[in-house]
Amino acid sequence: MDSISKHLEVELQSQVESVSLAEEMCMRVAEAAGFGEDECYRIGMSVREGVINAFHYGNQERPGKKIYLSVDMTQEKMIIRVLDEGQGFSLQDVPDPLAEENLLSTSGRGIFLMKAFMDEFEVARGRTGGAELIMTKRLPNGSCNSTSQ
Repeated sequence: MDSISKHLEVELQSQVESVSLAEEMCMRVAEAAGFGEDECYRIGMSVREGVINAFHYGNQERPGKKIYLSVDMTQEKMIIRVLDEGQGFSLQDVPDPLAEENLLSTSGRGIFLMKAFMDEFEVARGRTGGAELIMTKRLPNGSCNSTSQ
């Protein structure tokens, strides 16, 4: 692990209010890390979409289930993880929102935005058995070069 790294983790309730809380938290972390306004917005929107998916699709809006959000800052990147307590899913099963037959459907748009706004995006089976979204954004201005070497 990098010599300079930070970890923030929060357990969220499965409720609509958790979406804005997670978005605001990650936008503040991104701003403190030196991301500009546009990139903070993209990061925030990605987190919003990820937590909405965890709440709605993963936890099926059940109040007894939790959403786990973590942010890791290294010298090179910001890594955001959103984990639900649902059944999990495969990216291959998510419809392409740009396909002609899906243009009027809302399904798949959140995944599309997360992929577009972040540098890396993947879905893994999480420790809860649910889906874990892992989103990575490289720090601006080559921040990894300013500290060591």
